[in-house]
Amino acid sequence: MAIAATTWLLATAGCGSSGAPASPEQEAVVTVAEARGLAEGSVATVEGVVTVAPGTFNSATGDQGFALQDTTGGIYVSLPDALDLDLDRRVRVTGRLGQTAEQTVLNTEAASVAALDGTEPVEPRDVTTGEVGEPIEGLLVRVSGSVTRAVVEEQPYGFQVYIDDGSGEVQVYVHLVEGQPVIDMASLTVDQVIEVTGLAAQYEETYEVAPRRAGDLVVQ
Repeated sequence: MAIAATTWLLATAGCGSSGAPASPEQEAVVTVAEARGLAEGSVATVEGVVTVAPGTFNSATGDQGFALQDTTGGIYVSLPDALDLDLDRRVRVTGRLGQTAEQTVLNTEAASVAALDGTEPVEPRDVTTGEVGEPIEGLLVRVSGSVTRAVVEEQPYGFQVYIDDGSGEVQVYVHLVEGQPVIDMASLTVDQVIEVTGLAAQYEETYEVAPRRAGDLVVQ
């Protein structure tokens, strides 16, 4: 009953005639898991810790978004404007739930993002390659496995490689920053064992792990 009441509040309050989200201070805060469960088009305010810095995935998403998570789940926040937010920064965001290439996202604008006091390092969740899917979409995860296919270059978006720990293959998608991959992919070969930390994401029918920086991929 409490969730139903919250859903009504978020779906009906805080949207002006322009349809833009209200400022974060004007909405009741819900957990990320509750927000992800709302109907598409609902407005929600969440608080969490930045796990992917703004603009990291711009080469593929075309936006300046970032990811955040709390103790209940994670979500990608899509916005057109670049923000100066460091990893581990606590933030409050008001946005509208939507789907981008079948991934659940919170669409917002710079005015609806508030940096809060304090930082909180986020430990990635260790999962098997076969576990990367809808239940953990939006979370910072860590997987390891053997490279099963040669690296594929997808200019101007990024690079893809697949790994498997025996539980099922998963795609690792490496985005470009200023035209260069966030991780050097040139030395990766089939049968190498690598450990990857990144965002559990989705593009259409494919679930993937998207590393954020060079240290997120370790050859074992």
